[in-house]
Amino acid sequence: MSGKVVRYGRDNIDTDVIIPGQYLKIHDYEELARHAMEGMDPDFHSKKGSYILAGKNFGCGSSREHAPIALAHSGIKAVLALSFARIFYRNAVDGAFLLPIEIGEDAYQKIADGSEIDIDVGAGLVRDITAGAQYKMRPFPEMISKIIEAGGLFGYKPE
Repeated sequence: MSGKVVRYGRDNIDTDVIIPGQYLKIHDYEELARHAMEGMDPDFHSKKGSYILAGKNFGCGSSREHAPIALAHSGIKAVLALSFARIFYRNAVDGAFLLPIEIGEDAYQKIADGSEIDIDVGAGLVRDITAGAQYKMRPFPEMISKIIEAGGLFGYKPE
């Protein structure tokens, strides 16, 4: 997977800014996507990124699955963060909406807004094509990997 990074250099980006509460009654995913990140960044859609880069505890707050749905339908393939709120993480994985990729402090500090990156989940690498650097990502736990490979929790068949 490759694409452009939209960088938010802060911690605790909560679901209320990812998709504000007044849009939770929208059932059309494309319409929902038009409001992604509206609570924090009204210019989000003009940035045309494939990835969000953020700090610690991304997706904290309400346990709304609307947050990963809105991001995915706005074109986001993955969120790279230092850590995730567990409910956001599982909503993203279980629904096969986007990949929550945990990165280290070095990647967080050095990958710039607008950088072109490539993610190789199998190799556990995030390559910053723009800067010519690469960083390790935290590997997915075995069960999470199986859910991702199955295309979400509904496709997952426990052994």
